[in-house]
Amino acid sequence: MPSQSHPTTSEVAMPNTVMLRTDVFTKAMVLAGFRSDYGMAKAMGVNRSTVARVVSGELRPGAVFIASALTVLAPMEFKDLFDIVPLDEATLTRGKD
Repeated sequence: MPSQSHPTTSEVAMPNTVMLRTDVFTKAMVLAGFRSDYGMAKAMGVNRSTVARVVSGELRPGAVFIASALTVLAPMEFKDLFDIVPLDEATLTRGKD
């Protein structure tokens, strides 16, 4: 069995997170006929406050939000609605961790 080499400190990747592309999400929501966070939240099966907090950047999108947004806003794809960014960049951009 070949031995596995472990990355050195300089090779360790920074952790990443998912951020909502707010401008695209908001435009897609309107084009899909949703006039409010409430309507979108109802279609997604999440609380209105969850949609509002993710859109404002106060909350990062979780698995349920991501899956529901992709389902409700089909044919939008992950790459259309979300960005993968370094965790430290998300913290600096949004001011939250």
